[in-house]
Amino acid sequence: MAILGIATLILWIGYLAGSIYFYGTQTTTESADAAIVLGAAVWDTEPSPVFRERINHAITLYKTNQVKNIIFTGGQGEVTEEAESIVAKDYAIERGVAGGNILTETQSRTTFQNLYYAKQEAEKNQLSQFLIVSDPLHMKRAMRMAQDLDMKANSSPTPTTRYKSLPAQLEFLRRETLFYGLYLIKRLFEMPAQNPHTF
Repeated sequence: MAILGIATLILWIGYLAGSIYFYGTQTTTESADAAIVLGAAVWDTEPSPVFRERINHAITLYKTNQVKNIIFTGGQGEVTEEAESIVAKDYAIERGVAGGNILTETQSRTTFQNLYYAKQEAEKNQLSQFLIVSDPLHMKRAMRMAQDLDMKANSSPTPTTRYKSLPAQLEFLRRETLFYGLYLIKRLFEMPAQNPHTF
C-alpha cells in the first residue's frame, strides 16, 4: 500500500508539472478591458528583470489595442522600497502608456492577493474582462486562482522571460509545481475568495 501511495503521488506531481509547462505555451488573441500584471520584485525604483518582462508585455498589449487599460499589482517588498505596482506604473508611463489608463493596487504580497485586489480595483472602474500577464510557468496557477475568484480572464504569458536556461526553467517549474499542488490541497478546506490572506 505504501508503494502504491508513493507511486500515485509521483504520478500526480508529474501530471501537475506537465500541465503547468504546456499551459504556459498557450496564449490568446482576444481583447479585454484590462491586462492584469502580476507583481514581482523591484530593485529600488526599477523593476527586476522578471517584472520588467511582464510590464513590457502589458505595454505591447496596450499599444496593439488588445487591452484598453493596465492594472499593475504588488505592494512593498521592503519598507524602504516603493510598491511594485507604483514602480511598474512609472515605468509604463515613461514608455508611452497614458496614466489615465493605468490602475494600481498596493496591498498584495502573493499571487492570489494580486488578483483579489486587482479585481476590486477593476470593479470600481467597471472593468470585467481581463488578460492575466505573467511568466509562462506561472500561468496555470494564476489562472486557477482567477477562476476561483470568478474572473472573466484569459492567459497572456510573456513571450520573453529571463528563465531561459534549462536549469532555470526546471527550478521555476519545480517551485510552481509545489506551489500549485499546495494551493489545490489548501482550497479543498477553505474557499479562497473568503480569506485572501491565507493564500
